[in-house]
Amino acid sequence: MTDLTCDVAVIGAGTAGLAAERSARKAGATTLLIDPAFNGTTCATVGCMPSKLLIAAARTAHEARNAGALGIRTQVDIDGPAVMRRLRALRDDFVSATRAGIDRLPDGVRITGRAHFTGPDRLALGDGRSIRAGAIVIATGSSPMIPPPYRDLPHHLLTNETIFELRDLPKSLAVVGAGPIGLELAQAMARLGVRVALFDHSDRLGGVRCDDVHDALKRTLARDMDLHLGSDPAPSVQDGTLRIDWGTGAETFDKVLVATGRPPDIAGLNLAATGLALNDRGMPDIDPESLQCGDAAIFVAGDANAVRPLLHEASDEGATAGRNAVSYPAVSRPDREVPLAITFTDPPLVTVGAAPTRSDAIGRADYTNQGRARVENRNVGLARIYAAAPGGRLTGADLFCPGADHMGHLLALAIGRGLSATDLLALPIYHPTLEEGLKPALRDICKAVPLKIPADRDTRTPPGA
Repeated sequence: MTDLTCDVAVIGAGTAGLAAERSARKAGATTLLIDPAFNGTTCATVGCMPSKLLIAAARTAHEARNAGALGIRTQVDIDGPAVMRRLRALRDDFVSATRAGIDRLPDGVRITGRAHFTGPDRLALGDGRSIRAGAIVIATGSSPMIPPPYRDLPHHLLTNETIFELRDLPKSLAVVGAGPIGLELAQAMARLGVRVALFDHSDRLGGVRCDDVHDALKRTLARDMDLHLGSDPAPSVQDGTLRIDWGTGAETFDKVLVATGRPPDIAGLNLAATGLALNDRGMPDIDPESLQCGDAAIFVAGDANAVRPLLHEASDEGATAGRNAVSYPAVSRPDREVPLAITFTDPPLVTVGAAPTRSDAIGRADYTNQGRARVENRNVGLARIYAAAPGGRLTGADLFCPGADHMGHLLALAIGRGLSATDLLALPIYHPTLEEGLKPALRDICKAVPLKIPADRDTRTPPGA
C-alpha cells in the first residue's frame, strides 16, 4: 500500500481534533485527520447536549411541582419513554449538524481507522499504511473510567455514554461519583421522579473550593436524593437484583451510573514509540500553554491532555495545537483564557478564575433573599467573589445561585479585562435582575480594600434586591 505524508497529522475528530485540523489547514499545511468512526463530538453525542436535554425535562417537572407557591395548581405526570425519545431525537439532530461539518472537509483529509506511533514522526494505520508527518496532534478525547467492582454488572451498569440510550427512566438509580457529570445526572433523574442515591469516596461534592458554596449545594441536593459522601460503595447482584452496600447501609437499585471520571483515551497509541518520557499513567509531560510534549513535534489537545476537559477549552486548545504544529519548532505559548467551569445543576454551580489567597478581599452575596430570585421562587444559594488587594481587581468567584451560568461569563470577562469591584458597580445593572444580586459582594470588596462605592448607583437598589 502507498504510504502517506503530510505536514500535520491529527488523531481524533472530536472538538479539539476538528479545530486542530482546521487551524493547521488554514495556516497552509497539508493535513490528515484520523478517526475510527467520525461519529461526531463527545459534546453532541454523549456529553453536553443530551445531558442538557435531560436536565431541561427535569427542570420543567421541578418547576411544575413547585408552581403552587405562585398560586398555580398542577399535577405532574412524567412519561419516561417520551422524555427519552425527545432527548434522542434532538441529540441526533445536533449530531447530524456536527457530522455535516465533518462531511465538508476537503477530499483526502479524512482517514477512517485507528493509528498508533511507530516513531516520533511516524504513524501506522490499521490497514497497513503508514504516515510520516512533520508534526502530530493527539486529540483522542477521554473515556469513562469504570472501577473493577462495576465491570461485572453489564445489565445494570450505566455511564454517560450509555444512559441516554435508556428507553425509559429507571425507578431507582445509584450514582457513583459526585463530579460534574454525577451531580448533573443525579439531580436530573431525581427531579424526573427516580429514586436516587449519590455516592462518593470524598466528603466534597463537585470539587467545590468554597465551604459556603459547598454547604448550599449539599443542602439543595439533599432535598432531591440521598447523599452518601465519604463512603465506599460495593456493588453486588443477587438473584438478578443490584445491591449497593456502603458499610453503614445497603439498598437495591435498578441501575448504577458510574461517573468516576473520564481519563485520557490513549490506549493503543503506543506512545512509548515516540521516545518521550512517560509518567506512571503513560502520559508525556505536556506544556499547558503550547500543548507541546517536551521538545517534540507532538502536541496533545482537548480532553486527551486532561488539563481543562471542557468543550470551549478543547476548541481553543485544538486551534493552538494546530497552529503550533505548523510553526514547529517555533511554537507559541498564548495566554489561556480565564478559567470558567459550569456544572448545570439547578441552580448552576460555577467556578471562575483563581481561588482566593489569604490577602484577597472576599465579598458574599446571599440569594436566599434576593429580589428577583424571590419573585421567581428560585431564591437559593449564594455567590462569593474574590479580589486582589490593594486595588480591588477581581481574580475569581464561586457561585451556586440562579443565573450563575450567565453571571459567570460576566465575571470571567471582568477578570480577563482586569476590572475592579468599583468598575462593576459603576455598570448600569438593570433592576430587578439576578445580576443585581452580585452588588452586596462587590460592596463587601470595596469596603475591605477599601475602594469608593459609586454612590449614584448604590442608592438605587432597594433592600433585598
